[in-house]
Amino acid sequence: MDITHLEQLSAEILLGIVNEKLRLSCADQAALFYELDMDNKLLESKLANIGFHYHSLSNQYRNLK
Repeated sequence: MDITHLEQLSAEILLGIVNEKLRLSCADQAALFYELDMDNKLLESKLANIGFHYHSLSNQYRNLK
């Protein structure tokens, strides 16, 4: 998947992309950050704004409520 300017996508679209990457090709969050080549603080902030945080046991971003 060749997507440029991930930081410009809506958080909802970004959530779908990162969870798919985690499911199919990234063993953990560090691998995701490396593969996306996106600032991890920006990614975490965008997803936290919609209530999603990384859950290491399921290797996905989840709404933990």
